[in-house]
Amino acid sequence: MKSTQTIAALVVATTALLSGCASTSSQPVYNGGYDNPATASAGYGTIESIQVTRADGQTNGTGAVVGGLVGALVGNQVGSGSGRTAATVAGAVGGAVVGNKVEANRNQGNGQDMYQINVRMQNGETRTVVQDSVYDLRVGNRVRLVDGRVYRY
Repeated sequence: MKSTQTIAALVVATTALLSGCASTSSQPVYNGGYDNPATASAGYGTIESIQVTRADGQTNGTGAVVGGLVGALVGNQVGSGSGRTAATVAGAVGGAVVGNKVEANRNQGNGQDMYQINVRMQNGETRTVVQDSVYDLRVGNRVRLVDGRVYRY
């Protein structure tokens, strides 16, 4: 009975930990050297370049959770007492790592095209924004940068 409670507690803890790490956000990424995107929430500039990138091998945590559960179950079959507990924990951690890697490999090639847009702002700074589409944006367009997205004006 104690091993069942240990496994249940381990599963709950692993699920809570990994679900907190999963990200489903599709928000644009600021990588132009700004630590606080809120300070760079709006401005005007000109597009200097647009590059297509592919977001490959991303995971959402499902592989890690499933791998952790399988690893914990397999590890629980080894030894007895505190050795069994250690094997269960080691199996959960190892399974989570392997499961995450398997999910990343499985998603390879299924990535989404993303667009890295370099904008020269009116004050001379360059900002880089990554977003999922460029609509009618072209190099040389005057644009407005609002909350991490580039819009033509």
